[in-house]
Amino acid sequence: MAEFWLSVLRGCARRSGRVAAVLALGWAAAPAARAQDVYFSQPYATRLHSNPAFTGLVDDYSVTLSFRNQLPTLAGSFVSTQLAADLRPNGIGQHHAYGLLVNQDRTGAVGYTRLEIGGLYAYHTRLRPGLALSGGLRASYGRQRVGYDNFVFGDQIAEDGSVRGPSAEALDFPPANYFSVGTGAVLYSARGWLSVAGQHLNQPSLGFRQQATLPMLLSVAGGYKFFIIEPGTGLATRELSYTPVAALSRQGGSTRTEAGLYATASPITAGAVYRNISLPGSVARQHVLAAVVGLQAGGLRLGYSYDVGLSRLSADLGGAHEITLSLRAFDRLENAHRRLKRRVYPVAPCPAF
Repeated sequence: MAEFWLSVLRGCARRSGRVAAVLALGWAAAPAARAQDVYFSQPYATRLHSNPAFTGLVDDYSVTLSFRNQLPTLAGSFVSTQLAADLRPNGIGQHHAYGLLVNQDRTGAVGYTRLEIGGLYAYHTRLRPGLALSGGLRASYGRQRVGYDNFVFGDQIAEDGSVRGPSAEALDFPPANYFSVGTGAVLYSARGWLSVAGQHLNQPSLGFRQQATLPMLLSVAGGYKFFIIEPGTGLATRELSYTPVAALSRQGGSTRTEAGLYATASPITAGAVYRNISLPGSVARQHVLAAVVGLQAGGLRLGYSYDVGLSRLSADLGGAHEITLSLRAFDRLENAHRRLKRRVYPVAPCPAF
């Protein structure tokens, strides 16, 4: 993969106005320790992406579509789309839950795409009254490729600046296929939760000419909900609460810490999360503030977030827009009955977004 980005840099560095962007992209996509997973600013709307143990934890079933557009000033923006679904069958004890996760990442001007499809399983058990544990597994198949249609290399540029003929650069970089496994656990009560997860435990090879791996992603997250008005078990579902959250993750040479606060006044949730990102190499720490707002109406959840860069590099690269749409099991008339079905389990208090 290093050879590919060197070829891109040689060819693209002559294009006016693109030098800094291409250099930044070459650094960001360098092999091994610098490969990174996409991070969503609504981690609890995209919770299956964060930890497979969240499968079946919040709803009887749900389907969530997420869209994230980030780095708009860098190589035509980086767009991520995700489809997540989970189901917790109404069996004895409601121990088992199953999920599906489909991720697609693509970068416009660079022609890079990555598609990953994964299956998830979680086992739920009660440790004691008011305290439960969920353990999950994730197995994924991924494929990434690079297209060259948008590239212009140095040997294609004439003295007058015009582009002529195909490039003589050797660009033999076939698509790479990989298999990834992950696991996680969530310990929770009706007030708080603690999530621990590890993704890409086998550190799969991303192929290309040189060995490049997808580093292991380790994460810890948690929070505690304070109720001002607690929703009832029947038709009285009004909620007024605030929830401080915190998280720490590490992948390759990058470390991310964050702290935030969500406030819910049914049917609206709003929040703000501060992120401190330590990148490999000599790049200074990056500071980002994400603002989140969400609406819940029956079985529908709609969320929007925007990332604001507080440091120079993150501000220069542009913000990030993220939209999530969820359909979930929710019936006011059946609400009390469903809670009775799960009477041995506390209701997970994590935010909807």
